[in-house]
Amino acid sequence: MAEGADMDELLTSFKKFAIHGDTKAVGKEMNGKNWAKLCKDCKVIDGKNITGTDVDIVFSKVKAKTSRVITFEEFQKALEELAPKRFKGQSKEEALQSMWKLIEGKEPSNVGVTKVSKTAAMDRLTDTSKYTGSHKERFDEAGKGKGRGGREELVENTGYVGAYKNAGTYEEKVKTKEKAQ
Repeated sequence: MAEGADMDELLTSFKKFAIHGDTKAVGKEMNGKNWAKLCKDCKVIDGKNITGTDVDIVFSKVKAKTSRVITFEEFQKALEELAPKRFKGQSKEEALQSMWKLIEGKEPSNVGVTKVSKTAAMDRLTDTSKYTGSHKERFDEAGKGKGRGGREELVENTGYVGAYKNAGTYEEKVKTKEKAQ
């Protein structure tokens, strides 16, 4: 079997792939989607000897009948089952060692993730200085969003109607009249 350091690296890779894409996962169990991703990213699936279908079949074999996930022990059994098929010229033990070397220290890749567009059309569409109407109200002069204040009409309980020019001047007028008397 593998030494302790190799097993630790294998366990680390297992945990990283187990939590990939699932905010609730703790890394103790891996679902079928992440198992297939691990096999693809770590080049276990080579297209000739092992295909995506083979990986799915092995996953179904090693998991518990009612379960939808595999544990680290079941993960090791799955690798033992795939190793001789992937490395045909080697003994079962050598094939398993080669399989572990493929997976050790690997992380899920983010190939195919959507990139941010940097085109002139996108610049034109996101230029807040060119906004009109109600959309213009959502941003300040610098182009920074106003947040909730820009989306909702916030009520000011001042006693004045909205957009009244002389709002807040009543007290001043009353005081000047009192001083004059």
